[in-house]
Amino acid sequence: MSNNHQERDVYVAIADPTRRTLIRLLAEAEELPLHELTAQFDMGRTAVSKHLAILKDAGLVLARKEGRETRYRLNAAPLKEIQDWVSLYEGFWKERISKLQLLLEENK
Repeated sequence: MSNNHQERDVYVAIADPTRRTLIRLLAEAEELPLHELTAQFDMGRTAVSKHLAILKDAGLVLARKEGRETRYRLNAAPLKEIQDWVSLYEGFWKERISKLQLLLEENK
């Protein structure tokens, strides 16, 4: 990795719906070649490759060459950062829902 290239942020990587779909597809399969991933989208191979490169830079996708074909697989470990961040708000929402339930019960 060059000095000018910084690792991409996981949050930025999953911000795009196409990349979230790629993550889902890879989560459902052990490994998929580029042509099978491209077939799932209404865009060309180059565009899908660019999305995969962003996911790869964020550490979410691993690629390996098999002959002339590149095969991709999910590395879900970086998603733990997002799960941890979201879980911080779990208590907030549970408290809000409990208060709403109490309010609704009082107004019956």
